[in-house]
Amino acid sequence: MSSEVRQFTVGADDDGVRLDRWFKRHLPQVGFATVSRWARTGQIRVDGKRADPADRLSKGQVLRVPPGGEPTERKPRARKPLSEAQIELADAMVIHRDRAAIVLNKPPGLATQGGSGTYEHVDGLLDAYVQNGPRPRLVHRLDKDTSGVLLIAATPGSAAYFSRHFSGRSARKIYWALVVGVPDIEDGLIELPLAKQPGTGGEKMMVDKSGEGQSARTRYRVLDRAGNRAAWVELQPLTGRTHQLRVHMAAIGHPIVGDGKYGGQDAFLSGTISRKLHLHARRLLIDHPDGTPLDVTAELPEHFAASLAGLGFDPADGAELPEAPPAPSREVRKAAAKAHAKQYRKERRGERRSRGGAGDGPPRKSRGPTKGKGSPKPAGKPGPGTRKR
Repeated sequence: MSSEVRQFTVGADDDGVRLDRWFKRHLPQVGFATVSRWARTGQIRVDGKRADPADRLSKGQVLRVPPGGEPTERKPRARKPLSEAQIELADAMVIHRDRAAIVLNKPPGLATQGGSGTYEHVDGLLDAYVQNGPRPRLVHRLDKDTSGVLLIAATPGSAAYFSRHFSGRSARKIYWALVVGVPDIEDGLIELPLAKQPGTGGEKMMVDKSGEGQSARTRYRVLDRAGNRAAWVELQPLTGRTHQLRVHMAAIGHPIVGDGKYGGQDAFLSGTISRKLHLHARRLLIDHPDGTPLDVTAELPEHFAASLAGLGFDPADGAELPEAPPAPSREVRKAAAKAHAKQYRKERRGERRSRGGAGDGPPRKSRGPTKGKGSPKPAGKPGPGTRKR
């Protein structure tokens, strides 16, 4: 361990990383508790100023570190060599590559990351893209059964850059989906808060109207319809919640075809339409570290293309890029959150009054049985939380 104060200059590969992550990379023997204590007592300085563990560093900044740690080279974890089949799969997925980004067309059924019982995933194939440099990194995710554009950062510096754009909602993601029925509003905005469904171990989400859920916004646009049976829609997630597109479409009564998790048996069409999930990350538009826009499109998987053809849809009809929806300002988001909380409190007060006055006056008439939460809305009626664009 060092007994002297040391200074380090932030390199290009560390541009944009959090201070605590810099320590994890270069001084892994210094724990997070120590970093927090050093920052709290002013012993860590960035360009002479006090710093917080969550602060992001910039290339060229000088970092002052108190005694207690020597920089060490990061030793990559030993990984099982990839098989020829895995290398071929990794190469086949690449649709764009440059010094900062590797863009894949992820097939359906391949997980983005490993988990319990999941051994074949994109993260496990990233060694195939190493070319005398650092291992590429994931910067966003796709569900296992969702296909399409997946951006991989080629360097730690580009990973920090792209992560900022995804978290800041400046990246534009365009999805294609087939849904059951046809939404009455052809160009709409779904605003329904989401939360983890209790008892599912966090693996399933639900619409949460309690006031505690995370805000979630999805824009959708009907591209074509097959009578009242199905619609081909374009989806733009304006927030990045887990399973957001799937939950939102099911919530307005038009589950994505093949999504039995959120649509139940109503999510499957009869005939020759595949039972696989019909959700595809079609296009990604994001700023590139070199200052130019990166615009990448992924071809449809075989089952999705066959379903479009079977329903008489022409992929060329979805080529037009819709106008980008304006991002709400911080003030607008705060006002919306306050209005939602106020309405929730008002409804709860009304419920308490109703319960408290149950003995006064004649009993209320029954409205009859209501549908369960999982029941889809009949086609042709806009669902809750939906409004025209």
